[in-house]
Amino acid sequence: MKTTKLPNVQDVTRKKKNTSREAIIDFYNEATEDYSFWSRDLNMHFGYFIFGKTNPLKRDSMGNEMNNQIYNRLNLSKTTKNIADLGCGMGGTMRYMLKKQNNLSMIGVTLSPFQVEEGNKLLKDKKGLILQENYCNTSLTSSSMEGAIAIEGFCHSGHSEEALREAYRILKPGTNLVIADAFLKKDPKNLCLGSSYSYRKLCKGWSLDGLGVIDEVENSLKKVGFKKVKVEDISFRVAPSVLHVPFAIGGFILKNILLKNPLKPQSWNNMKASFYALISGLHMKDFGYYIITAIK
Repeated sequence: MKTTKLPNVQDVTRKKKNTSREAIIDFYNEATEDYSFWSRDLNMHFGYFIFGKTNPLKRDSMGNEMNNQIYNRLNLSKTTKNIADLGCGMGGTMRYMLKKQNNLSMIGVTLSPFQVEEGNKLLKDKKGLILQENYCNTSLTSSSMEGAIAIEGFCHSGHSEEALREAYRILKPGTNLVIADAFLKKDPKNLCLGSSYSYRKLCKGWSLDGLGVIDEVENSLKKVGFKKVKVEDISFRVAPSVLHVPFAIGGFILKNILLKNPLKPQSWNNMKASFYALISGLHMKDFGYYIITAIK
């Protein structure tokens, strides 16, 4: 049987400490299958809309364009080899990028054993590998990666300085970290009543530590050593994808009713959190969706 072998795997991994987050593991073990309804390509994130290029009626059209936007901001050379996906889910973005550039090798990390097992099946015979690890403390050796991405993953740690510091550690000097995620525009204590309620429900449903405040995250990136930190507000680009939420929820519920499949508790939580993500997005003074590019 043919097996996938990543170039230099032994050179880019080190002995790791065993850290875990039970709530996040439970969430992704139970809810990952739900995302196949959201995206056939298993893009476990919102999409990026460009008029005349992406189809606003098709989630994967926008989801893959988000992958493309992240890929472009990595600013890879033709000789680039090793890229890390920190919070890689089922490896949807990894598969997109590996197809985009044939010489790439990618290592993804996730806490979910389900995502590791099923995601690696989808990466069979490709130069990609998913490890069950905490992105705040990976087994990747220092200065071994030629790029790193985090798409809607760092929110599980509240966009913590610990996560940013680990990303900085594994990157080679002169290479890019690209983050795409939702952020707060102000301290949670200063949110209006509606925003505060939606925010609490969002964090509970998706097992988030919380969203980082965009200005604070920018400062944290500079504090850990990143240079030329660029922050782009792409809320309006993401909005058409977010508007799919109520239709996706309704369709998912109807599908399970017709198939007489009982909905798992985490599926309900996932759907409720998705709904509150939509509500939060309407409070544009308090929430925004950003792409951050930072150079080590």
